[in-house]
Amino acid sequence: MPADSSPTPVVLVHGNPETAAVWGPVTELLDRTDVVRPALPGFGCPVPDGFDATKEAYVDWLVGEVEAVGRPVHLVGHDWGGLLTVRVAETRPDLLVSWCSDALGACHPEYVWHDLAQVWQTPGEGETAMKALADLDPEVAVDGFQAIGIPAPQAAAFVAALDERMAECVLTLYRSATSELLADWSAALGDAARRPGLAVHATDDTYTGDDRLTIEAATSAGAEVVTFEGLGHWWMLQEPTLAARTLTDWFARHDG
Repeated sequence: MPADSSPTPVVLVHGNPETAAVWGPVTELLDRTDVVRPALPGFGCPVPDGFDATKEAYVDWLVGEVEAVGRPVHLVGHDWGGLLTVRVAETRPDLLVSWCSDALGACHPEYVWHDLAQVWQTPGEGETAMKALADLDPEVAVDGFQAIGIPAPQAAAFVAALDERMAECVLTLYRSATSELLADWSAALGDAARRPGLAVHATDDTYTGDDRLTIEAATSAGAEVVTFEGLGHWWMLQEPTLAARTLTDWFARHDG
């Protein structure tokens, strides 16, 4: 039987506190019909029965989403989606043709969670912070998201997804991912080198580790580094044309 010559499918994974809308502009610019944008359970969508919202549960969920595509994929993750992408690369290289993550710095053993993440990881304080966010007037919440660099359409989608279910998932996820509990993921970075990897380094991203941590983690994972000077955490929304072109070039290099 001849080999399948069709393009490798693409899976784009969002982060927190987001929905798949974060990848909307890039998806349009990729101009292809084989892009899958799964929604993390609890992030504007139901939670499966028995799903405990830990980092391991989200990895298992993502493995299932990729398996459902039916063939190896180009896996691209942002924020928590980036952490999950690295873990899939470490543990299930058979599912991937390539992988791309903007969260390599957060996989470094010296990474320290940002201030808000540490609040979410603290019992009591995390619940108070999430309730305050969920209780905001929607227009105020959208304005707040826009103030940190998220365009209005995506900000509105994120605010619409914020509910008690999402708050519970966020708190459980972060509390399952303290530095000590992420140590096994960091220790396995070398295993991700079994498939081609691309580390996106947005220089103004203050959430996922500094230059040194990103580059050192990428080296451990055998990943190339693409640097976006002056772009922040939501690089794919700030410069969707650059993001789409970068990903298209990456996919083309590893297809066939």
